[in-house]
Amino acid sequence: MWAVALLVFREVLEAALIVSVVAAATRGVSRRGWFVGGGITLGVCGALLVALSADLLAAAFSGAGQELFNAAVLLAAVLMIGWHVLWMSSHGRELSRQMRELGSAVHSGASSLGLLLAVVALAVLREGSEVVLFLYGMRAGGAEHLVAGLAIGVVAGAALGFALYAGLLRIPMRHFFGVTNAMLVLLAAGLASTAARYLIQADLLPAWGNQLWDSSWLLGNRSLLGQTAHVLVGYDAQPAGMQMVFYALTLLALWAGARLGTGRAR
Repeated sequence: MWAVALLVFREVLEAALIVSVVAAATRGVSRRGWFVGGGITLGVCGALLVALSADLLAAAFSGAGQELFNAAVLLAAVLMIGWHVLWMSSHGRELSRQMRELGSAVHSGASSLGLLLAVVALAVLREGSEVVLFLYGMRAGGAEHLVAGLAIGVVAGAALGFALYAGLLRIPMRHFFGVTNAMLVLLAAGLASTAARYLIQADLLPAWGNQLWDSSWLLGNRSLLGQTAHVLVGYDAQPAGMQMVFYALTLLALWAGARLGTGRAR
C-alpha cells in the first residue's frame, strides 16, 4: 500500500504544483475556478482514455509512442504557458490596478484563461495516465490495497499543492503578477527540458552529452525536494546537453517577449 501511495503522491504532486501556479497566476480572473476545475476533469478523462489505449500507444512509432506522447503534451503546455506569459506582460498592470480599485473579479483575462485550462488538463493528463497505467500493472501483478494507496497519495500530493497556492496568495499585489509570471517562465523552461529528454529517449534528438553533470548526491531527482524543484524550475540532477539547449532557448524567448510586452504596456 505504501509503495503505491508514494508513487501516486509523486505523480499527483507534479500535477498539483502546476495547477497551483496556474491558479495563482489567474488570481482575480472571472470564472477562474470553473476553468481550472474543467481542466482537471478533462485531464482525468483523458488519462483514462490513454490507459485504455496503452497497448496501441506503446506499439506506435516503433515502440516510442509513449515518449512521443509525453513530449507532445509537454511542448503543447510550453506554448500555452508562453502565450499567457506574453499576454500577462502586456496586461498585468491593468489587472493589478483593477483588482486594487474595484476589489472584484477581473473579466479581461478570460481569453488567456482558456489556454491555461488546457495547460491544467495536459498536466493532469500526463501524470494521471502514468498513475492509471501503474495501478493497472500493480493490479495485474496481484497487489493489494490499491484504493487505500491511491487515496493517500492523492490527498498528500494535493495538500502540498494547495500549500504552495496559499503561499503565493500572500505575496503583495504590487509584486504578485511579476512573481507568478517569473514562475510560469521557469515552469515552461522546465517542461521544455523534460520534453527534450523524452525526444532523446525516442532517438529523435541527439543528446549532446548524456550527462553534463551529476548533482544527485546533493539533490536526487526522485526526492521530494528534487521533484518539487524539477516541476517549478526544471531541475535535473543528470541533464543532457540538448535539455539545457531547450531550457535556455525557452527561457530567453519568454524573457525577451515579456520585456517587450512590458515596454509596450508602459
